Amino acid sequence: MRTKIVRVAQGKESTLSHLYIDGIFQCFLLEDKIRQVKIKNKTAIPEGKFHLRINTCGGMNRNYVQQYGPMHVGMIEIDDLPTFDAVYIHIGNTIEHTSGCPLVGLSYIKKDGDYQFLQSRDAYKQVYPKLLAAAKSKDNQIEIQNNFQF
Repeated sequence: MRTKIVRVAQGKESTLSHLYIDGIFQCFLLEDKIRQVKIKNKTAIPEGKFHLRINTCGGMNRNYVQQYGPMHVGMIEIDDLPTFDAVYIHIGNTIEHTSGCPLVGLSYIKKDGDYQFLQSRDAYKQVYPKLLAAAKSKDNQIEIQNNFQF
């Protein structure tokens, strides 16, 4: 499976992206601002090719097991990132919910110069099984690229 994040727009402190799996648009992603120098919990992850893995440790995983039941078998983690740890694809509505992680959403608005998400839980339920399959696949690579041309 080919998984790709394509960043398409910048807000004042936020970044809007598209998530593709095997070339098909899945949902929007929301991250912090792209910065040349990392500010902990306030910087988008870098461009490049990394790996997806399933992380079954930690409090966030326990909360998701309670919220989503048997559908959830672990957090989808973007692994092998330089200077970033525990980067999960998860639910949330604003950049205050990211801490450097991509959030999922089915729609968005722009308010006070930054992007905000709607329908994050619905997006998670829709995309999680596909991301899980990608993380379990032999080619569990994810590519992240900036494309601010439109």
